[in-house]
Amino acid sequence: MSLKDVLIEELRDLYSAENQLVKALPKMAKATKTAELKSLFTTHLEETKGQVERLKQAFQIIGKKPTGQHCNGMEGLVEEGKDAIESDEEGPVKDVELIGAGLRVEHYEIAGYTAAISIAKALGQKEIVALLSETLKEETAASKKLIAESKPALKGASADEDADEEEEDDKPKTAKEAESKAKSEKDEAEAAPELSAAPGKTPKSKKK
Repeated sequence: MSLKDVLIEELRDLYSAENQLVKALPKMAKATKTAELKSLFTTHLEETKGQVERLKQAFQIIGKKPTGQHCNGMEGLVEEGKDAIESDEEGPVKDVELIGAGLRVEHYEIAGYTAAISIAKALGQKEIVALLSETLKEETAASKKLIAESKPALKGASADEDADEEEEDDKPKTAKEAESKAKSEKDEAEAAPELSAAPGKTPKSKKK
């Protein structure tokens, strides 16, 4: 595989990711009752549509189709965002969940565009670098706006926490939560041998 092939894969991954977000952002905007956060999501939706167009332009430059690869990473992040959208929480706590989901998405995209820009620079693709850099600026700005919006949400959620001293039941409430809990426990168990190993040593494998 050539470096150009790697760039094409990266761009297709980003193209798939942005198209998934075009579908997800309206749902995130609908899930919050806070005007500022709703506006942030809807504004970024319009930016995302523009980002899709820039990626199409990048593919025109290299003479390839933008489709051909599904972004599994974004699929997982969108699924986590869906959990926040469908949660029973309300008010500031709900907003904190949505902002957390949004920040994960932005940081994932920032990493993706940073990698793609580095590859495009190495290939001397100045037009593509310019297109991707414009999008990277938008993603970075969106991340900063989400962090700023998290401050009043966290303040409100903290106030609600102080007012409600009732201890919540930690047991899963749905089949989906039970499945997630089981997977989390499996993750912990599988990581345990590596975590308990001394630095620089490989944990012994279990005898069959």
